[in-house]
Amino acid sequence: MTKTLDLLVKNVRVVRPNKTSVDLLDIGIKDGKFARLAPDIRAEEANQVIDGRNLLGFPGCVDAHMHVGIYHDLNEDAVSESKAAAMGGVTSSLNYMRTGQYYLNRGGPWRDFMPEVLRLSEGNFWVDYAYHLAPIESEHIDEMDAVATQFGVTSFKIFMFYGGYGLHGKSSDQNEFLMIGPDETYDVAHFEFIMRSARKLMVERPELADRVSVSLHCEFADILNAYTKIVEREGKLSGLAAYSAARPPHAEGLAIWIASYLAYETECPNINLLHLSSKKAMDAAMMMQKVFPHISFKREVTVGHLLLDIDCACGVHAKVNPPIRPRPDVEALWEAVLNRNVDWIVSDHACCSAEKKWSMSNPKNIWLAKSGFGGTEYLLSAVVSEGSKRGMSYNHMAELLSWNPARRFGLPQKGDIAVGMDADLVLLDPHETYTVRAAESESGQGYTPFEGMELSGRVKRTFLRGELVYDAGKIIGPARGRYMHRPLAR
Repeated sequence: MTKTLDLLVKNVRVVRPNKTSVDLLDIGIKDGKFARLAPDIRAEEANQVIDGRNLLGFPGCVDAHMHVGIYHDLNEDAVSESKAAAMGGVTSSLNYMRTGQYYLNRGGPWRDFMPEVLRLSEGNFWVDYAYHLAPIESEHIDEMDAVATQFGVTSFKIFMFYGGYGLHGKSSDQNEFLMIGPDETYDVAHFEFIMRSARKLMVERPELADRVSVSLHCEFADILNAYTKIVEREGKLSGLAAYSAARPPHAEGLAIWIASYLAYETECPNINLLHLSSKKAMDAAMMMQKVFPHISFKREVTVGHLLLDIDCACGVHAKVNPPIRPRPDVEALWEAVLNRNVDWIVSDHACCSAEKKWSMSNPKNIWLAKSGFGGTEYLLSAVVSEGSKRGMSYNHMAELLSWNPARRFGLPQKGDIAVGMDADLVLLDPHETYTVRAAESESGQGYTPFEGMELSGRVKRTFLRGELVYDAGKIIGPARGRYMHRPLAR
């Protein structure tokens, strides 16, 4: 018999987005694509056969918010953190990148910057990867068309708090931090011009229009500065509670209103509101959707904000922007997820090793700690574990973790288990409970704020375009990740 399939994965409970059922099927793969989905495909038709053992089969996760290379050399960080992604069922890693301090620690035009980013990335990713770019310098705004057409980057980021507040707290010299000239500013006007440039790109490149978007980290710097002074002066709070109070939820809400009006003013229709962390932020986002119904707002939350609260024992390990919030905010985010007011869930993975994360002389001081932590390796398990407790369907999980971000960010070959799409597949045992231990992670971080947490739902195998890259605790084979020059061919 002629072998029509490269790989056959039998007995899989297939989870597809936009469906209402989970179906026991065999999955045939050919040339890195899903080729057949049917019950009882004959083993003789495939060169290799794997028994899926009635495990759940999710489409590979699209982790649309990662920061590879922020605290460590990009080429080294890509290796360890993409391996961590693979062990978590992530097969597409979308990473935020910018000029300025951290990342490559350099300024200058994207025409010089991006080739270096791609050179350092090539051959070092175990999953497919892409980049979002933040226009920091005024020159970058003029380069948005070129970076989209030449480098395949169609998503752009604004850090609303960078204009007057630092990455980890108060900052005295933003121009030095951002590595921009003395006459340049990173302010609301700059944000407006980014949106105008994105709109111009959509009009002049209609073939890219539905894939071009602007993403915003929504915190208002003036509020952060004022409340940080208050919290530090009063000295009543410490740890995560102090950091949350210093960056209060209404700073998110106000920034969301400003960003939304700018989108209206500039006629920029595709806006992504990143890592909403609080009830006030979510309420503001939903209000703006009603005020400006013609704008395609997408709302993102992170697995950290869904699992952790200010009372967790992890302390400075969980310092992140925007902050971890009190438990009522966590439950409000879950309510938004269940009500389908959230479009995707991400890790906001930023590997920050212990020697960089906290002050060695004062390790519990939240003000001296750096912001960000990893979590891509727990993304799927955490959503399955916590979402199942709340009655969330597997199909809905697949929409939030795979389908929705793939559609928004120009990855039409990703996000579903369907004939003709990339054979990115995750086999997960929903009944296996395990305790999170940083020592078992491929990440170079060495600790995790999720340490000791029990999750129900463990990734057993991850396939990238039909190739096994993770199997029962081990990374398999060489780095096979490809750069995703967007939008990918349909």
